Amino acid sequence: MPELPPVRTDLLPIWLLLGAMAVALPLVGGVPAWVTLTVAGLAMGMMIFLMASGLTLVFGLMDVLNLGHGAFVSIGAFVGTLVLFPLRAWLQADSILLNLAVLLAALVVSMLATGIVGLVFERLVIRPVYGLHLKQILITMGGMIVAEQMLLVLWGPQNLTMPELKAFAGSFALGDIAVEKFRLIIVVVGLLVFCAMHAVLNRTKAGLLIRAGVENREMVEALGYRIRHLFVGVFMAGSALAGMGGLMWGLYQVTVTSAMGSEMLVRVLIVIVIGGMGSVGGCFIGALMLALVTNYVGFLAPTWAPLTDILLMVAIIMWRPRGLYPVAKR
Repeated sequence: MPELPPVRTDLLPIWLLLGAMAVALPLVGGVPAWVTLTVAGLAMGMMIFLMASGLTLVFGLMDVLNLGHGAFVSIGAFVGTLVLFPLRAWLQADSILLNLAVLLAALVVSMLATGIVGLVFERLVIRPVYGLHLKQILITMGGMIVAEQMLLVLWGPQNLTMPELKAFAGSFALGDIAVEKFRLIIVVVGLLVFCAMHAVLNRTKAGLLIRAGVENREMVEALGYRIRHLFVGVFMAGSALAGMGGLMWGLYQVTVTSAMGSEMLVRVLIVIVIGGMGSVGGCFIGALMLALVTNYVGFLAPTWAPLTDILLMVAIIMWRPRGLYPVAKR
């Protein structure tokens, strides 16, 4: 039996990302500014990836346009405050272990809460409109508005100021280069989540079924697998990742608002389109590319910064209409 030809990895989007970083180096006026902007962009990209990766899987496997995904971002941030505020004294301690313990506990609670909310949302809101895209858009958008109003009722209309992790406050100084410590933590967390998702999707049977379901759902069902049973798990996992990203974004921005999820939703959708609908790898590269370009443009030409996301999406779609790493049938 002849061997199957090796699968060639498309490295062009990765080279494009590295090329954007290289082009920015002489433009920003020096290595210190470039390092600062790059690390900030990587941290921002990792958080966008956390918020967008679950949604791209939900669309790829379930064919659901869930515009209520932003609600999970806000819920995750607010639920995380239930851990951070009571343990504020531990966060003010100059101890890396105590700071990390509180942060980990807050992330776990946020993910559990948003995962449960995602389960309820899927059962009550999503399930009746499977296969009906227009109704999905309308009803999930309505669900996000309701969730935002519920957050206002429970936490009040005022913005919440997040406590600072004292052990990770300030910056590392390497000569003229200054890099914020917390941004490095975000980069590490984002990389760990991406590696974990990559391992699950490529090294486990559940991951194989998920990837196969994204590529060709009908064939997987014809082989006897009840792919609908994966729907709830994938939806809950996507919701939990959005909650995780929301808490990290709240700590990054220092402020939490009920509308933070809806404000991030447009950027999340742009990343999904750039990466390729249903592609986790494309979502990762797309999130980093969008965040880095936004940071560089915001530094070089602040007046153009609000248009960066849209212009980047237009440029990518004109080059590759189905995104950086398109998925079959998408």
